[in-house]
Amino acid sequence: MGTVDFDVFDADNHYYEATDAFTRHIDPKMAKRAMQWADIDGRTRLVVAGKVNRFIPNPQFDPVAKPGCLDEYFRGRSPANDIRGAFGDLEPISPAYRNRDARLEVMDRQGMAGCFMFPTLAVGMEEALVNDVDAAHAAFRALNRWADEDWGVNYRDRIFTAPYLTLLDPHQAHDEARWAVEQGARVVVMRAGPVMAPSGGRSPGDPMYDPMWKVLDDAGVLVAYHSGEAGYGRYVVDWGESAEFEAFRRTPLYGIVTSDRAISDTVAALICHGVFDRHPRLRVATIESGSEWVHPLVKKLAKAWSMTPGAFATDPVEALRRHVWVAPYYEDDIRHLADALGADHVLFGSDWPHAEGIAEPKSFVDDLDGFSDEEIRLIMRENALSLTTPPA
Repeated sequence: MGTVDFDVFDADNHYYEATDAFTRHIDPKMAKRAMQWADIDGRTRLVVAGKVNRFIPNPQFDPVAKPGCLDEYFRGRSPANDIRGAFGDLEPISPAYRNRDARLEVMDRQGMAGCFMFPTLAVGMEEALVNDVDAAHAAFRALNRWADEDWGVNYRDRIFTAPYLTLLDPHQAHDEARWAVEQGARVVVMRAGPVMAPSGGRSPGDPMYDPMWKVLDDAGVLVAYHSGEAGYGRYVVDWGESAEFEAFRRTPLYGIVTSDRAISDTVAALICHGVFDRHPRLRVATIESGSEWVHPLVKKLAKAWSMTPGAFATDPVEALRRHVWVAPYYEDDIRHLADALGADHVLFGSDWPHAEGIAEPKSFVDDLDGFSDEEIRLIMRENALSLTTPPA
């Protein structure tokens, strides 16, 4: 097993949203159609589009779970009978979860040169707003202004905070992508899955999104798909399950049916619908979505290429290997992933400070058994670091 005697670059860090993250900069005309706080039966609840939202059980995050407290649970070694028992005691929220300078101090102690910074609450909000396109765009515009104000899209070349792009309206998506580029963003985040506008589902590979993709491609901005509420709950309804997504409260069938379908389908759509052919410098990273979907997708793409080569401008498997980087779960078979994509397209992501992440980010190396020192350096630092600058 290798060692880490260098500062790492973490492809999956998170902030915990301030209580005014969605409201500080909201267009007043949209305030009641987007996010609000309400006192209900003595509890402060998050209301989205006029309904209580349960994506996060405690969306104010104070107190909050300890970083990495679910490590043993996700490795299948927890003595608790269910996930709630595995959480343990909560603790007061740390300044490092909401303050960029406090975060840098922690990163210094962790030996972390830099990180991609993603939302916590926001990755579960789009589904609640899909039926009100203008409110959705207003909500995420407000979030992005707050994030830039409190965190900065590029803070000291160490914290690269990702503006959130919703594609519900292609014109507003284009404008927000342009704003992100103008602010100096090096990464943006989207939700996986089809674009579910009121008019019906669309692929992110629909040519109507080409102006947005061109903005990101021209600027060399990384597109990250981070797991969250992808809307795939609609598919479990036919199996007698509830479509409502509640973090840490999914049934086993819900998790099995939806766990990696959205990211696999999304990457397939980007390839099959020619996004990388039309935007050849575009780079995509899949974050906190695991890697067990990669080998099955490689097989499916190879079969599609062999059966209908005329449907593709280039070999779809090569497109996957050229344009997509994957951050596996620490409990995944990471060697198996590297065999499919190459070690140069594997990203280390700790998910810090989330409960389901790693308490000490550098300890991710303990799951890189069988990798050479050179490969470990690629995974733990160089691969993600290279994505912070435009491709050659």
